[in-house]
This record gives sequence, structure tokens and C-alpha cells, in this order.
Amino acid sequence: MSQKEIVIKFPNGNEKKYMQGITLEEIAQSISSSLKKKSVAGKVNGALYDLKRCINEDAEIELYDIHSLAGVEIMRHTSAHVLAQAIKRLYSEVRLGIGPVIENGFYYDVDLKSTMTVDDLVKIEREMTKIISENLEIRREELPRDEVRKIFKEDPLKLELLEDIPQEDTVTVYRQGEFVDLCRGPHLPATRFIKAFKLTHVSGAYWRGDSNNKVLQRIYGVAFATKEEMKEYFHFVEEAQKRNHRKLGNELELFMFSEEAPGMPFYLANGQIIRNELEMFLRKLQHQYDYQEVRTPFMMNKRMWEQSGHWEHYKENMYFTEVDDQEFALKPMNCPGHMLIFKDKRRSYRELPIRMAEFGQVHRHEFSGALNGLLRVRTFCQDDAHIFVRPDQIENEILFALRLIDRVYQTFGFEYEIELSTRPEDFMGSEQLWDKAEASLERVLKNLGYSYKINEGDGAFYGPKIDIHIKDAIKRSHQCATVQLDFQLPEKFDLTYIDEQNQKVRPVVIHRAVFGSIDRFLGILIEHFSGAFPIWLSPIQVKVIPVSNTIHKQYVEEITRRLKQAEIRVELDLREEKLGYKMREAQMKKVPYILVIGDKELENHSVSVRQYGQETSMEVQLDEFISKIITSIENKSLNNSELKFE
Repeated sequence: MSQKEIVIKFPNGNEKKYMQGITLEEIAQSISSSLKKKSVAGKVNGALYDLKRCINEDAEIELYDIHSLAGVEIMRHTSAHVLAQAIKRLYSEVRLGIGPVIENGFYYDVDLKSTMTVDDLVKIEREMTKIISENLEIRREELPRDEVRKIFKEDPLKLELLEDIPQEDTVTVYRQGEFVDLCRGPHLPATRFIKAFKLTHVSGAYWRGDSNNKVLQRIYGVAFATKEEMKEYFHFVEEAQKRNHRKLGNELELFMFSEEAPGMPFYLANGQIIRNELEMFLRKLQHQYDYQEVRTPFMMNKRMWEQSGHWEHYKENMYFTEVDDQEFALKPMNCPGHMLIFKDKRRSYRELPIRMAEFGQVHRHEFSGALNGLLRVRTFCQDDAHIFVRPDQIENEILFALRLIDRVYQTFGFEYEIELSTRPEDFMGSEQLWDKAEASLERVLKNLGYSYKINEGDGAFYGPKIDIHIKDAIKRSHQCATVQLDFQLPEKFDLTYIDEQNQKVRPVVIHRAVFGSIDRFLGILIEHFSGAFPIWLSPIQVKVIPVSNTIHKQYVEEITRRLKQAEIRVELDLREEKLGYKMREAQMKKVPYILVIGDKELENHSVSVRQYGQETSMEVQLDEFISKIITSIENKSLNNSELKFE
């Protein structure tokens, strides 16, 4: 059979003819030997390809090196195969499951009688390094199903996977040395391209995620294009562990959990102070933006949730009870309650926009395995708002909402990114209304000059939304604020206002949250500030410690009284402990300012100030200290160490 020419189109738009059956490796070589040397895989007409896989039709191609996103992902996939090969060499009785790529690495599920230990991981790592150094060529093969069954006749898990591959699909395996695995690929050209990896831990996992199946051992690893990147990753992990909000929440006595209320936080005095500060901060801002604060019941009749559409889309996540032979539900969100408030009286176009806000406690069922401190709970407080507008007010109100969100996030020093989430598969209403809503949101973002990306199909079932993703101190992303446009709930609740022509007209609703969940936002703040909050948020802002409880008691009590009069949160430590011990304890509690009072301070009517994280103290007049602390609190200063004394 004679070969024919095919046309290959490159990313820069250039085209070149090659013979049918050409590989990406050969194309790279035709351009330059250096390109061939650094290429590890590519894309052909949008599909990832191995370097040595034949191209048999006209195609648009891209080539990837090990440092590209695709290259790193393929390298992690190959690392999983090297892990499986090493386990096979060391434990002949093992039965292999699957080995996919995950964030930062990979894992492989194995069926093994003995339980893996840390020592086993060290041994497996050593064998993986040996396989990498052997520079085994990795080959893709398309095989008949009968032949694949023979290859895996001793591997029941692989045979199960084989049976699930549709009959019309090509079955492929990958070989490297003596090892062969059922896999779609693609993979690196050879094992030597794996540059930096490490096995991290082992856990149990149900085969294929089904609790009816047997539990396998899942071996996790990470892999990176360079050793430097892997070193940075482990530094990040170490930093994240130090900042863990559950650990710090316990150490700083902010919150607790109990088996009597799984997934439902108990706020201790220190944590409640921070929550109150967050609420008061946003409450004052909302007052400036003319919001009305309301409060709705925790529990409402089931029929209302059916009317709102939450029953159809959300009932699996709701809690129910029965009262007077009627079924009620704990609210998973505040929207329906606000619809009822709007509907409670006749509304005029002159009243709109009506900005209705609530710090509303909601309940949502989460699986126990998904719970994660304050970041994933079963009850939380939403800083919810619903803005009822005329159609001509939509874009202006979205703009105001985004400005409010920006002001809040600037106060905490958060950088953020924006996503526009569009119509999901289970959307309510007409496509025409959805298109109109999406266009409105997009127009506001463009007019504000915001850069954003489209998140296809991730809108709420009742409308498209703008999601704000904040970046914390170690560059992790958290979705918090949201602005959602809703044409559906006004329809479902038959909301109307009287327009200029004395006609009943539907309002449009804008859903808005800034913190999203105050509980989750607090968890993020704990980790962002590593527990060392700016002074306006700190539960204890000043700790006063006398050198001598006898000689200096009267003066420290006067200092404490003056600070309390200035509404500064102060704690006086009169325990019979050594001064050094009390100062270390205050530092461990991350108190922003420690005042140490001795003879000199008593004589000069001053205070010796030690800022958190600093090794030296400074003598300051008491009046000056109080004045500057008040200013710092009022300004909501982010960095306590920026406070300068004469």
C-alpha cells in the first residue's frame, strides 16, 4: 500500500507536507535536533499523542517539553507506571489496579496482602530510581482484546477494566522493559525523562471508589519537572501545615468541634470576637451602600422549597423535620425567605433597588469524609444579600456589588481573580433569558476593565454568576464572593412591582455574597495570617504584664482600665509566674502588643512595648501608645509591625 502525503499545521500557522505515518518525534527532528531532544509528547488535532505514535491524516500539532503543563502531567502519568513496575518487581504477588494523575502527582491502587509501611515506600522509591536510570523505552501498542486478556490473565482488576472499555474503542497497552499496563496514555518516550519524584504516603481506598468493593492500598507520590520545583512544593506543604486553621484554632482557642454535632463548629470566646468583628465591618459597609438588614427563620415549610426549585435541585443536601403533620426543612440558603419579605407588601418602581442583606445561619448536609474544619461544615453563616432591581438598574447594581467586594478584599490585602460561570445543564427558565443575563454580567466586567475567564456550565441552576477567587498568603485560591443574576425566583414566587404605567412588572434579583461563608472565610483568614491577625481582628489586642505583682499592680490596673475605656481588648496577667514565661506564652498566643511594666515605666508613666514577632522592646508614653493603637484599629491596618512610636 503506497503512502500519501499529509499536511501538518504548526502553532504559528505554517504548514508543511509529510508522508503519512510520520511521528511527532520525526517532525521535531525535521525542524531541529534540539527540538527533538527536548520534546516529550505533543497534541494532534486536539488529542495528546506519544512522540512515536503515527499520524495518518492532515493535522494541527503542538509539541511539548517536560516543563509544559501537558509535559508535567504526562510525566506524572509515567511516574505512576514506574511506581507500578517497581512494586511488581518487589512484590510478585501484587495485583494492580489503576494509577491516575492527581494534583502535583499520582497514585497507584494495589491489592497486596501485606500492609505497606514507610520502610516499604523507601524501598519502592529506590527501585523506581533504578528503573529511571535504566532508561527503558516506553512503547504504545494497539492489541486485540483476546491478546490483552492473555497478558492480564493473572490480574482480575485489569480484566475488569478491560471489560468496561466499549467494544468500538481501540485497546492499548504500554510497555517499558518487562512491565506492561493497560492504558490510554500518552507517556514519555523513556523512563529517564522523569526528573524529580517522591512517594509521600499510603492510604486505604475502595476499588473504583465503590464501598461495596474491596479496600486496596493507595500509594501516593509527587513528581515535578525539576528538583527545585519539588523542593518548593515541600516547602509549601510545610508552610501550609504550620498555617493549618484547625491546629491554630485549637492553639489560639478560637473554635472546637464535638461528636455531639458533627461538622458544626462551636465558637469559643476568642473566635466569636473575630466573627463579630467581621460582621460589624461588613454591616457598616453595607449601611454605607444602603442595604436593609433582615432576618429570616431557620426552618420553613417544604412547599416553599418546592416552589423555589431548591427541592428539585438540592433536597439531598437538606435537613428535614415534621411539625403539626407538615414537613419542614432547615434552610440551606436565605433566598426564598427574602423573596417572601419582598412579596409581603405592594412595591413601587420608586422603591427599587431594594438591597436586602442577612447574616443568615444555613444548614447543608455534607458527607462526613468531606468535612474539613471551618472550610467545609454542615452549618455556617452566609453574608447573603438579595438586590431587587428594575431591568434598567441591573448593570449599575452589579457594579456597586463588585465595588463593595473589592473594598472588603483590599482591607484584608487579598488579590483576586474573576470567573464568569455560565448556564449549567440543569438550568431553569428560557435560554433567551440566560443569554440576556450572561451578557449583562459580561458587559459590567468589561466596563470595569476586569480581566476574567469563562467557566462554562458552572452557573447556579437559577442564573449565571460572577465568582471571585481570592489568593491567600501562600498563593492558594479560594472561591468566596459571588454575584449572581436571577430571572427565575421572581417568576417562581410571582414577585411584582408597580411600574410608571401602573402595571405589575417582574423585578430581577441579584444574589450577592462577600465572605460567602463567614465560617469558611475565618478559616481562610487564620491560615492567611498564620494566626497572627491584624490588631483590629485580634481577640486580645494588648497583654499587660507587671514585673512585680506587688510593686507595679496599681499602675498595671490603671493601664488596663485606660485601655478598656478606649475599647481596646486587653488582658492583664497577674499570675505568679516568671516574667519570661508569661511573655513567651503571650507570643505563642500571637498577641499583637505586650506591655511590660517595671520601675522605670512606673516612674515615667510609660509602657515598654514588645510587638509580636520582634525581639526588642521600646519605651513609649501611655497616651501615645493608646492613641496610635486606636488609629491602627480604626484604619484596619494590615501589618501590626508598621505601627511606629517616637
